[in-house]
Amino acid sequence: MSRVEPSKIWWSADELAASKLPTLPGTRQGINLLAAAWREQPGCAQRKAGRGGGWQYHWSVLPLEARKALLARTETAPDAKPERGAAWAAFDGLPQKTKDEAKRRLQIIQQVEELVSIGTTQVAAVDAIAAQTAKASPRSIYNWFKMIEGVADEDRLAYLAPRHRLVARKATSSTETRPFMEFLTSLYLRLEAPTFKDCYRDAVRVAKSKGWTTVHERTAIRRIEKDVPRVTTVFAREGLTGLMRCFPAQIRDRSSMHALEAVNADCHKIDVFVEWPDGTINRPQIIAFQDLYSNKMLSWRVDHDPNKVMVMAAFGELIENWGIPRRCLFDNGREFANKWMTGGAKHRFRGKIREDDPLGVLPLLGIDVTFATPAHGQAKPIERGFRDFASSIAKDVRFAGAYVGNKPTAKPENYGDRAIPAETFLQVLAERVEEHNAREGRLSATALGRSFDDTFAESYARAPIQKATEEQRRLWLMYQHNGKLNKANGELKFQGNHYHSDWMSEHPSRQIVARFDADDLHSGVYIYSPEGEYLGFAECRQKVGFFDLSGARKTAKRNSRIKKAEKALIKAHAPISTDDMGDALDQAAPAPMKTVSAKVVSPMFGKQPAKLQRPPRKIDVTKNPEVEAAREAMILNMPARTAAKDAPIGSTPGDRFRRAQEILERSEAGKPIGEEEAKWLNGYRQSSEYKGQLLMFKTHGASGIR
Repeated sequence: MSRVEPSKIWWSADELAASKLPTLPGTRQGINLLAAAWREQPGCAQRKAGRGGGWQYHWSVLPLEARKALLARTETAPDAKPERGAAWAAFDGLPQKTKDEAKRRLQIIQQVEELVSIGTTQVAAVDAIAAQTAKASPRSIYNWFKMIEGVADEDRLAYLAPRHRLVARKATSSTETRPFMEFLTSLYLRLEAPTFKDCYRDAVRVAKSKGWTTVHERTAIRRIEKDVPRVTTVFAREGLTGLMRCFPAQIRDRSSMHALEAVNADCHKIDVFVEWPDGTINRPQIIAFQDLYSNKMLSWRVDHDPNKVMVMAAFGELIENWGIPRRCLFDNGREFANKWMTGGAKHRFRGKIREDDPLGVLPLLGIDVTFATPAHGQAKPIERGFRDFASSIAKDVRFAGAYVGNKPTAKPENYGDRAIPAETFLQVLAERVEEHNAREGRLSATALGRSFDDTFAESYARAPIQKATEEQRRLWLMYQHNGKLNKANGELKFQGNHYHSDWMSEHPSRQIVARFDADDLHSGVYIYSPEGEYLGFAECRQKVGFFDLSGARKTAKRNSRIKKAEKALIKAHAPISTDDMGDALDQAAPAPMKTVSAKVVSPMFGKQPAKLQRPPRKIDVTKNPEVEAAREAMILNMPARTAAKDAPIGSTPGDRFRRAQEILERSEAGKPIGEEEAKWLNGYRQSSEYKGQLLMFKTHGASGIR
């Protein structure tokens, strides 16, 4: 058996990579990836002395399988004794049956020593105890005493474990099968996630052509499972999404927060056809702001598509009704990551960040902005809220015939029968949001059986809330335009209008941010520096441009339609494609001096069948962008939400699984739940008893519950 120096307890990355210990990567780079966590553990990493430096790691940080293999390699004889730390590490990894045997041996030794302590000779004591104890001959007891020679009393148990459990197993791999296993492992560890049987068949076929030695299929999969860590396998076959599932999600404790300390926002498409005042029919989008402490929906807006207009309107309602939050968690969509809202915030996932970017509304109000990780829905708590009420909204009986299904393959039989008028949709949506906030029996860590309204109101009454000043209101009620003043007279030209006041003549060519009312461009603009400093007001001197911004957007879309129509006209007048023209020129070229026979057979195609025409849909869901002003006004003038009234809080004792089911049923029905009940249920649902009872209930029904 190869020997590893017993005193070697500090290992470098190169040494660990060369050791070929199980569950450890075989490269220095792979070891360094694991070592990043090892260096954070006190006393487990140290700087290497001498030239070159680098890090060394204590053997105790290695995975259990690696430590057991390392312990087995240190043995050169049956009576070799490992270092006490290694012995305890190996003992910890033994089955309970083997540990019980070590305890039995220790008890027998202690009985022998007790007889010796009162004057009995060791031989007589061993014979007496062996006669009284089954499976303990005198020879065995003497061997056990030899196993603990020189071992401290407190460490005896670790050294008395049966030695056959600590002996290294014979290596099952060899250099002969290595090419086959490397090829098979490479086939298996791919993002396409092929089945192992397919990979094995392909590897065997290649092995036959190259003369490699193969192994049995079951042996091969066992070797891969042993040599390749599970997390590495999942990452190789499932990518980053699978890798994240291997680690528990972050548990966010909100109990230490208070109402309006932090909010998060996101958008959601409602699965209902809605007819808007301009005649457009489509599925509306809702943007909502949710309080992170209580989960209450504080404000919301609806539009055709997510945009910064509705975000600003919902944000303005939030501050008007409740106050200024300290932190905001946003999705990384363009409607949230626009510079009007979040310019100057760090870690934005959209747009190029420049040093001269003007500050957005949130940084100007002193609100910390955090953007959720892209494509990671768990990072946005409001997603859970949308799942809670979006389905009940879409399937409201008043929307019968307008429901479209939650995915393309789940369309109802009455798909497209009708569209809901926008006024009716907004009324039902408001009712559902209010019901979502007021429903009792919530089981979150902060609600504990209360409604979101009650949870928010209780904390809001004692929380330090900052209200907005008139100057701060001007920030979110105004759009902004980044520009530069005229280099001669300091004038600002925007959307065809000319803005100027006398003070602007002192600031030619200055970079500024103009804030304005989107519905009245002729009323003037408020001029700020890029850093957010208010400079002054500028009147509209020449009103030659648009009256409102929606008119400008309408004209831009009209110009886009004109351009599209002109392209269609060009295509109608010049229907021959460039490829067809090139083919025609090739055919018209002079014939070559020598004819070369073709090597590729050119098939002759008959008349192609006419393409199937899709039946017309019952509802035209295309947009008509002609009317934008009415939509903007409707978004900005939606009624504000109000806080719900307090609700009484009840409390009753519970009893195991049936009690848990009864509480869950009341929670689903929106009935009151006591705080003690909610606390008990949250803890009980994590227990193995509940999970086992739930499995029996799902398998056998109520009769399976004992």
